[in-house]
Amino acid sequence: MMSLEIQRIRAICFDLDGTLSDTDDLWVQRITKMLSPVHFLFPHLQIEPFARWLVMSIESPGNLMYSLLDRLDLDADVGRFYDAVAKLWNIRLSGQYKIVPGVKEALLQLYGRYPMSIVSTRDQRSTQAFLDHFELSGLFQSVATSQTCHHTKPYPDPVLWAAQKMGVLPGECLMVGDSAVDIQAGRAARAQTVGVLCGFGTEKELSRAGANLILPSTENLPEVLLAKPE
Repeated sequence: MMSLEIQRIRAICFDLDGTLSDTDDLWVQRITKMLSPVHFLFPHLQIEPFARWLVMSIESPGNLMYSLLDRLDLDADVGRFYDAVAKLWNIRLSGQYKIVPGVKEALLQLYGRYPMSIVSTRDQRSTQAFLDHFELSGLFQSVATSQTCHHTKPYPDPVLWAAQKMGVLPGECLMVGDSAVDIQAGRAARAQTVGVLCGFGTEKELSRAGANLILPSTENLPEVLLAKPE
């Protein structure tokens, strides 16, 4: 793991799921609720720990599948399909989100000191719904979703796009995310990277991907970036 050169950082790109949005806990709750009627199938196993193990286990294969869709130029079609289904069924997306504890306060501390952008593999509608629900939209200069660039993470395209929107060089950006694909995208764009452990990724995965720094949570970022030099 390489060290973080804070003096180089002029802008920040944030992943959404597992970085700002408490997606893993949300899915654990959903799976636990789904399995509750058949709890008798787990006589020696508590459902919630099993649900958490399941969510963590499918993250890496999920990233692999999305990368394959991207290579086949099908990721944008999948995103548009999801968006169309959500509209058709009138899904109330804002009620489906949780925010990582302390994240909004951290973003408010960083706002005004660094231009900030979202770099997510979510679709446009659900990304914006999350930001609007927690009144975060005004903090970000740009929002890159699965439908913004021809390729999404782990390709560098959305990080490069966000850097241009923020008026900085890609190498002056910091990519913050909870998974290996976030780190890979940042490194491919020549940005520095911070891995956070409040989402799906493990310290081993993030370190292996080449993160410059790994933090317990996104809420710890201001402690690093705004610390007074000794």
